[in-house]
Amino acid sequence: MGSMTPEIRHGKVSLGDVTIAFREVGVPRGVPVVLLHAWGSTAGTWDGFAARMAACGRHVLALDLRGHGDSTWTGTYSLASMCDDVLGFLDHQGIDRVDLAGHSMGGAVAVLVAQRQPGRVRRLVVEDTPPPPETRPGEAVAPMAEPATPLPFDWRSFEPIITEMRTPDPGWWERLKAIRASTLLISGGPSSHVSPDALARTSGIIGDCRLVTVGEAGHRVHSLKPEEFWSVTAPFLCAEQ
Repeated sequence: MGSMTPEIRHGKVSLGDVTIAFREVGVPRGVPVVLLHAWGSTAGTWDGFAARMAACGRHVLALDLRGHGDSTWTGTYSLASMCDDVLGFLDHQGIDRVDLAGHSMGGAVAVLVAQRQPGRVRRLVVEDTPPPPETRPGEAVAPMAEPATPLPFDWRSFEPIITEMRTPDPGWWERLKAIRASTLLISGGPSSHVSPDALARTSGIIGDCRLVTVGEAGHRVHSLKPEEFWSVTAPFLCAEQ
């Protein structure tokens, strides 16, 4: 990348009762790359990756999803409301089409966006995101005491989001067929809690989809194995636009 690191610009967009904060890098041109973080994280987790994307000519926008970072902490949370926020953000910014990448919860939101508005997403990257169970709920979400130290996210988002991600949604699997984006699913391998078999089934339903496993990365692929993550995603996202 050289010694020059692209400048990260910070902004906020008001969407009615919710304000969405974002980080932006690169020159606005062409189809932008929009990045969505995992539960309990923020847009800043993508800074290193976003800088590399900008260096290969992409315009990158990383969002703080509601309840995280500098976006509004609403107290009530769902994947659908986060999907609404992403689409509202794109509408506000006048963005017709994106390349969309999400990690874990952010990947679940990205899939919802691609299901709901298939023509809006050109390329889709889903990083170690568990699909909903097919027939029965997964392990119940045990109540957890809020840590005493300040957090960069709203603790109240934990139970509704994790419960939703562990709850069967038969229609979700059928809606995968609506996705028209060229899709890259990334697995963190056997050290991740996300089932490779479930990701393989997901890959088989999406029309244009490739599943790649990044060795022993575990769940946090882009954070813990940044070079491996880059080697997988760069040819996909930095290809001719």
